[in-house]
Amino acid sequence: MRTDDPAEAGLETASELVEEVLAEAGVPRGDVVGVGLGLPGPIDMRSGRVGSSSILPGWVGVRAAEALGARLGVPVYVDNDANLGALAELRWGAAAGRRHAAYLKVSTGIGAGLIVNGRLFHGAGGMAGEIGHTIIQEQGTVCRCGKRGCLETLAGAAALVELLRGTHGPDLTTQGLLAAAASGDSGARRVLADAGRHIGTAVATLCDLLNPELIVVGGELSTAGEVLLDPLREQVHRHAIPATARGLEIVPGVLGNRAELLGTLALVLASDEVGAQAAG
Repeated sequence: MRTDDPAEAGLETASELVEEVLAEAGVPRGDVVGVGLGLPGPIDMRSGRVGSSSILPGWVGVRAAEALGARLGVPVYVDNDANLGALAELRWGAAAGRRHAAYLKVSTGIGAGLIVNGRLFHGAGGMAGEIGHTIIQEQGTVCRCGKRGCLETLAGAAALVELLRGTHGPDLTTQGLLAAAASGDSGARRVLADAGRHIGTAVATLCDLLNPELIVVGGELSTAGEVLLDPLREQVHRHAIPATARGLEIVPGVLGNRAELLGTLALVLASDEVGAQAAG
């Protein structure tokens, strides 16, 4: 799904996919505990509405869980995709057993899922974790959110690909960038290292504010490995208060591109467990 697609198209696609899966698995609808839905934008947990006109414009004001639930006739649970990645890594991955952590989804956009006291932290209106819109260059490129010099304009996949199209051709893709870096291409490795430094600057501030014990880096660009992670770590230790950086671990996610998908499962399971406890 593209971020500028209308909600109706996304809901229709999601509904069709769920119907196909149920048919292939031969599972009666009555046996379905719930359906998880991830969106690349903030969700106001008080109202259930998608909450940012600049980040996911086609979905603003839509109660996504309610709308998809009405189509499917089963309970639907929705959250931001970075939060879902955090849930999955907390339950089954690199953050298992941790109380204070952050999951970074580094892809076309950059988001953070925040774990505080072992639970997801959404903030008052669901906007917590929008680290991609931290200002890194005050007079930089105008971001889709309307601000200048956001982290996403410097370190998001689209920005990195654009930097290399002049030398690597107009058809370069994110996967092409990553493949070039893996083969030793100096230009590709340079833009990924620069991205790591920019992300590290934002993460240093996050560490000073929340003092996590662990940062898990996931998303498409995380497959660059140490090319991205080494400069990120270096920048965090350079700019964070020493006491917050001391003992901090910055590691790649272990769930790969399944993290957000598994996060929807974790979301449904957690909701079902809470419901079962309340009923008991």
